[in-house]
Amino acid sequence: MAKSNELPNIASEIRALVQAEGKRPPVESWHPERSGEIDIRIARDGTWYYQGGAMARESVVRLFSTILRKDDDHYFLVTPVEKLRIAVDDAPFVIRMMDVEGSGEKQKIHLSTNVGDSFTLSRLHPLTVRYNQRGEPSPYALVRAQLKALISRKVYYEMADLVVPASGVSEGEEERFGVWSDGEFFIL
Repeated sequence: MAKSNELPNIASEIRALVQAEGKRPPVESWHPERSGEIDIRIARDGTWYYQGGAMARESVVRLFSTILRKDDDHYFLVTPVEKLRIAVDDAPFVIRMMDVEGSGEKQKIHLSTNVGDSFTLSRLHPLTVRYNQRGEPSPYALVRAQLKALISRKVYYEMADLVVPASGVSEGEEERFGVWSDGEFFIL
């Protein structure tokens, strides 16, 4: 893989693609022959770094997030002509806001990421929880096509206020707790 450090050229190419598409580019259907790496890293808190420095322009970060794709265990910025591998410390996005519509089993939990994606926690955008070696939970929501967002501590605590016991627990089973959204029950 070749190393690329031409951030300004990539940004202008992506802007042209997004404007031509009028929506999020179809990165899943792009399979460019040219590939390489670029010195971009997404930290666990959602901050994007280029050559070690935080990317200050939010518009560029949002733009790059539209061409992000995960293949196997690696993350790439993909255009029709080039696929550049980047580093991601945990998940590429962070859930920063939550809004609740309705209540109980009929409620819908709407989530928003640090890069402007908004969606409803649902069968298409499920919640999962991973535990580290110390048994501490890290909750995630699927944003799109294998790309997850870490749910921030603030939003996690807001979500914890909505937790109810799971129904249908058999005798002898440990009681589990979770939240309802869009007709689905998600264990927390």
